[in-house]
Amino acid sequence: MRVLSQEGRRDRIAAVEIRPARDDDRLPLAVLFAAVAEERDGIASEPPVDVEARAASWTIEGTLLAEAGGEIVGSIHVDGSRFGYGELGMLVAREWRGRGVGSALLAAAIEWAREQGLHKLCLSVFPHNAAGIALYRKFGFVEEGRRVEQIRRESGELWDTVEMGLRL
Repeated sequence: MRVLSQEGRRDRIAAVEIRPARDDDRLPLAVLFAAVAEERDGIASEPPVDVEARAASWTIEGTLLAEAGGEIVGSIHVDGSRFGYGELGMLVAREWRGRGVGSALLAAAIEWAREQGLHKLCLSVFPHNAAGIALYRKFGFVEEGRRVEQIRRESGELWDTVEMGLRL
């Protein structure tokens, strides 16, 4: 797959492959997770992240990843329930955002979920994550509600989450 930068400049084109995660991807996935957590604004987890423990507990089934030049630059996980829906969680390395990686991961996850017979996907996103919300809307996700003061941050702040869903 070819992914263009946000600016669409040909000199920033990079080949990105979307593939299922393997057992040997656990550590690089955990390192990516720790890097995104370090930003303190995109995911609920914050540093410090115990990378080894995270790697050991990573659920490979339902995880797809984006790989560029042998490096994992993004991942998406679909946690399927026995009730027919799946919950999404996605990470994209900062330097790869706005270049189509999130779109490629989301498209692959939707296809995977349909193949698994799921009828719906849902996710939680912070209200300040305008780029994420726009991406999810582009794929047909709709806002289904808001959880007020849902996530307690290390600072003591309480952050809302926007709940979104997509009927497959």
